[in-house]
Amino acid sequence: MESALMSAINSLLAMFALPQVGLSAIFIVSLVSATLLPLGSEPVVFGYLSLTPHMFWPAVLVATLGNTIGGAISYAMGLGARKAVVRWRRRKRLAAGGAPGSPALAAETAGQDEPSAPGRVGRWELRARNWMRRIGPPALLLSWLPAVGDPLCAAAGWLRFSFWPCVVYMAIGKFLRYVLMTAFLLWVSGQALPGW
Repeated sequence: MESALMSAINSLLAMFALPQVGLSAIFIVSLVSATLLPLGSEPVVFGYLSLTPHMFWPAVLVATLGNTIGGAISYAMGLGARKAVVRWRRRKRLAAGGAPGSPALAAETAGQDEPSAPGRVGRWELRARNWMRRIGPPALLLSWLPAVGDPLCAAAGWLRFSFWPCVVYMAIGKFLRYVLMTAFLLWVSGQALPGW
């Protein structure tokens, strides 16, 4: 069993080996790393560019595209989770004898937040929610940050921010991250960037 798993992992790694697959591997790893799965795409981009430095801009653009689509998936997951929780609360309230016309049920049906009962929302959760609402989609400029970036995308979906402005801010933040981090890693390793 264990050898079959190792064989499958080795086959998968061989399939995405650089530079044979190159940009498609960068796209897939960047997409997966932008979801809630813990995976970093920078080593793949850096490894590819170490072998083919003349492909700097195509690699950065492909990584940005994959990472932005992954962020949009996290956004959709947050939006879907919110809808599921609203439906669950509604069914729970109806099962407990709540009136179908009550203000809390009407607010949930309209997709609005229900008034929070004291003690239901933690202090840090409340601060984060208020910060996100105050900043809006530009908060997703920080979607590239490790550990908090992916949850920010999901929170934007949960809070029902406008989709396309969120995608634009995600793309800007992720593009700047790839340009700066990859250029820095190449510079530290002593490799020159073409045209720089």
